[in-house]
Amino acid sequence: MPKVKSEKRNRLHHEVQKQGILFNKEFGQHILKNPLVITSMLEKAAIRSTDVILEIGPGTGNMTVRMLERCKKVIACEIDTRLAAELQKRVQATPMQYKLQILIGDFLKADLPFFDLCIANIPYQISSPLIFKLLLHRPLFRCAVLMFQREFAQRLVAKPGEKLYCRLSVNTQLLARVDMLMKVGKNNFKPPPKVESSVVRLEPKNPPPPVNFTEWDGLTRVAFLRKNKTLAAAFKINSVLEMLEKNYKLHLSLRNKPIEEDFDMQAKVVNILEKLNMANTRARSMDLDDFMRLLLAFNSEGIHFN
Repeated sequence: MPKVKSEKRNRLHHEVQKQGILFNKEFGQHILKNPLVITSMLEKAAIRSTDVILEIGPGTGNMTVRMLERCKKVIACEIDTRLAAELQKRVQATPMQYKLQILIGDFLKADLPFFDLCIANIPYQISSPLIFKLLLHRPLFRCAVLMFQREFAQRLVAKPGEKLYCRLSVNTQLLARVDMLMKVGKNNFKPPPKVESSVVRLEPKNPPPPVNFTEWDGLTRVAFLRKNKTLAAAFKINSVLEMLEKNYKLHLSLRNKPIEEDFDMQAKVVNILEKLNMANTRARSMDLDDFMRLLLAFNSEGIHFN
């Protein structure tokens, strides 16, 4: 019996090869072929029979069919029409075909329907925008179990003071609890990628933090322009001061308030940093609370980042 199952699992790869369909590196098509890794990812997601699961880049459906066996519905988003057709054929004439919905197109441009879980071996080149599209989606989902390039995954979980701690770390950890689940070697994929991979679990914070994410993102963008420099140095960059001054003047205009006669944006910024005792602080050492205090201090003075 195990041999029969193995043949079924690999049949689609043979069919794809027979039809001359090659995996497209431009779309980051590296198919996860190891059933043990797939099983582990599904177990970490704690799938319920009532769950609707979103999968991004299902490829030939090795993980899709395993999810269909456990959940109510899978919504598979696939940019490659050839693979979407092969996936449809794979479940055709089985009970699973009624539980599968395929969305053809670019995930980053798609309007996402409701889902409980997101489980995917994602195209690595869209990792960053994909995370924030998911985490800013409403209503909130329960959790996501996602495969990333290892260094990217390490950045997601990095803590203040660590080498890989960056704007991505701060922005992700504002919106979700992030855990590294396991490492996955190159040979678990077909064709093997050039990089090692890791699986990460993201659990959106519910309720979401009471902060305007566009504002937050603008602040962290400025702070991490030179993450090894002080905040005072980062905020003295001309383009940053010009952006803040433009936003400040707009803020006053919308409230019919005149601008101060002795207005000096750099002096206002320095004053805020000194009041918080953060002028000599570096972004690489700041935690979420530090960034929150900084954002509130700027906003309270009518200085915005969006």
